[in-house]
Amino acid sequence: MTSSSASSSAEPDEELMRALYREHAGPLLAYVLRLVAGDRQRAEDVVQETLIRAWKNAGQLNRATGSVRPWLVTVARRIVIDGHRSRQARPQEVDPSPLEVIPAEDEIDKALWLMTLSDALDDLTPAHREVLVETYFKGRTVNEAAETLGIPSGTVRSRVFYALRSMKLALEERGVTA
Repeated sequence: MTSSSASSSAEPDEELMRALYREHAGPLLAYVLRLVAGDRQRAEDVVQETLIRAWKNAGQLNRATGSVRPWLVTVARRIVIDGHRSRQARPQEVDPSPLEVIPAEDEIDKALWLMTLSDALDDLTPAHREVLVETYFKGRTVNEAAETLGIPSGTVRSRVFYALRSMKLALEERGVTA
């Protein structure tokens, strides 16, 4: 096949596409706009995809008798349906930009805080440390801590009071303020 025959065979396809566009793009866009609830961008994409498929099937369209509009309408409707199904099958994409402004919890800060807290606890007497561990870290009530430690609940209250005061001073010595 010579280059002149190749270019002459491409011209009918190009002319067919122009004719299809002139004759069918407007009515097809109006039809698709109804299918996609007025989303013009989506409708234009569907019409473009429909016309591309028509171009790929130009050989069949040339042999078709009558109007090609029913074929175009069917293809456009199927493209819309396929698009709808694919959006239903996968979760909607979310814009990540709002997440970028939320500060993430810094694990290093958390580790440093726990080390400082542990050092401050080491400064306490064993009696003060154990009442704080039972009440604050294990979440026990004064009565539960008293039962666990085998001491009166009044003693637990008193030790918690003095332990917290000592803990506050120990943390202030380490640069931690309320």
